Amino acid sequence: PLPLRGMSGPTFPRRPLLSPRGPATTGDDVPTPLHPPLAGIGRRPSWRFAFAHPAHAVALGFGSGLSRLAPGTAGTLLGWLLWSWLVPAHWGDGLRALVWLAALAVGAWACAVTARHLADPDPPSIVWDEVLAFSLVLWWIGPTTFAGEVAAFLLFRVFDAAKPGPVAWADRRWKRPPAGRSIGLAQGLG
Repeated sequence: PLPLRGMSGPTFPRRPLLSPRGPATTGDDVPTPLHPPLAGIGRRPSWRFAFAHPAHAVALGFGSGLSRLAPGTAGTLLGWLLWSWLVPAHWGDGLRALVWLAALAVGAWACAVTARHLADPDPPSIVWDEVLAFSLVLWWIGPTTFAGEVAAFLLFRVFDAAKPGPVAWADRRWKRPPAGRSIGLAQGLG
């Protein structure tokens, strides 16, 4: 049985939360904000892990980050889908900014919790940074044709993968923050 919400204590999960390629969980490894992180940097989360906590679902892009082939690309596609379908073009910039800032705040929390539970400051399965960054690109280029959105997608993926010049500097600075700085903000900002 799991402890009551907000209470610490021993827990006993029935099955491992990480895939067979990851570590088996034991007594108090259930991912809640009150428990220490899981052991095993570089381990792949499972679908069960992705939906065991609301923060995991958000940070892992509702499962898009579980892709074995290019999870960042899958997260970028999710960002494209969410921005195109859930944030209508007729909304003004003020409302769009509120939606984006709310997604940033929720994502910063979700990425911090999930990174801690995975015991890795920058796991490739956390794709909320790609979701937010590409939605910002789509907002910036404004209404455009489908071909324009495809071109933006391709350029975004090239720059995200290659990380030229100042992008590499910012990535090093924010993705591997000094002690005390939130990895959630680093992931949320891309």
